[in-house]
Amino acid sequence: MNIPNFLSLLRILFVPVMVIFLIGDAFVKALIVLVISGLTDALDGFLARILNQQTTLGAYLDPIADKALLASCFVTLAIKGIIPVWLTVIVISRDFIILFGVAVLSMMSIPFEMRPAFVSKVTTAVQLLTIFSVLVSQRLMGIFTEQGLMILYWVTAFFTIISGLNYMFRRVKLNSARV
Repeated sequence: MNIPNFLSLLRILFVPVMVIFLIGDAFVKALIVLVISGLTDALDGFLARILNQQTTLGAYLDPIADKALLASCFVTLAIKGIIPVWLTVIVISRDFIILFGVAVLSMMSIPFEMRPAFVSKVTTAVQLLTIFSVLVSQRLMGIFTEQGLMILYWVTAFFTIISGLNYMFRRVKLNSARV
């Protein structure tokens, strides 16, 4: 176990803490957990590169930690009626499609790398910004207008859909090259 992998595991452990805070309307505490998660996400990637500790386990743990935290936030906030359900469905559907694609490639014994495309990194950043903005707006009412948040929701939906399509087309291309 190295430090970057430990930080990814720590982010996974933050998921139930985040859900408990969101359910209890402890938005400041949830915001703190989100910021700490974001910092540890940046730190684990930085340390993995600098310390030359990039591992296969880390290649799986890092995106799992990101997806677990984001999915739990979107689902919890949608159930509470704070963010639109349609946006949550788009975010969760993209992640399910990616997971399904990985499972199919694995079952077909097709080797693949777990390297995210640039658009996927942008998508994760926009999704994090959305959760951050929603949490801030819950604590500091009026800092974001409802229209401003709606624009952010549509930007998040756009990048999430583009990222999902990019993933599907990359995998179809990979499968076509192997057949």
